[in-house]
Amino acid sequence: MTYLLVKWLHVLAAIIAVGANATYGIWIARATRTPAALLFTLRVIKQIDDRVANPCYGLLLLTGAVMIYSVGASLLTPWLLLSLICYALIAIIGAFGYTPTLKRQIEVLERDGADSASYREVAARGTTLGIVLAVLAMIVVFLMVVKPRLWA
Repeated sequence: MTYLLVKWLHVLAAIIAVGANATYGIWIARATRTPAALLFTLRVIKQIDDRVANPCYGLLLLTGAVMIYSVGASLLTPWLLLSLICYALIAIIGAFGYTPTLKRQIEVLERDGADSASYREVAARGTTLGIVLAVLAMIVVFLMVVKPRLWA
């Protein structure tokens, strides 16, 4: 029963973290067409990222570790190892790429406006990093659900 509760919490955290992240592009695209809403939208995305999505990613690591330990799984199981590598990449790119870029995007928007070359540059970087993170997250979800036999 405890394992199933931890698994439920793990799946719930994944839904919240990945689900929240999946909406960012929609919010930004919509707000870009309504420049008066852009600054507010970016600030809310930053708040959701900092206070909801990222803590859920931390909870994913914790609950995943508990499940691995409780069933005695090997970290060298191919789908699990690849998932952990992708998770580490998500954490590194998120912490050192996306989060600082989003913060910079807000700063540049406040200072220079949405029509400035500096804003377009940092917004493009944010979009690129967001796409990379989304692809990595989809890979992790695929690996967790399908558990494919990748190599012997």
